[in-house]
Amino acid sequence: MSDFSVFDEIYQVVTDRKQNPKEGSYTNYLFEKGTDKICKKIGEEASEVIIAAKNNSSEELQYEISDLIYHLTVLMVNQGLAWDDICEELRKRR
Repeated sequence: MSDFSVFDEIYQVVTDRKQNPKEGSYTNYLFEKGTDKICKKIGEEASEVIIAAKNNSSEELQYEISDLIYHLTVLMVNQGLAWDDICEELRKRR
């Protein structure tokens, strides 16, 4: 089984940036720009995931999926969702 603790670690870092802004932080930049900017980045990253998959590059795909998950995490924190909320929804879909 995979160790998904990194999802919680990243979530905690993103939450900390929202609560304790740090100058020069990209995460804080996204929070300052708001939901529209965060969603735009998610759209861009999702497109890059698709392109990486079409290029059959597992290294590129791994990188782009990681970017997408990071930006989704920023959106989750911005909207007040936690990984527990997402896991609960996924359990309903089994």
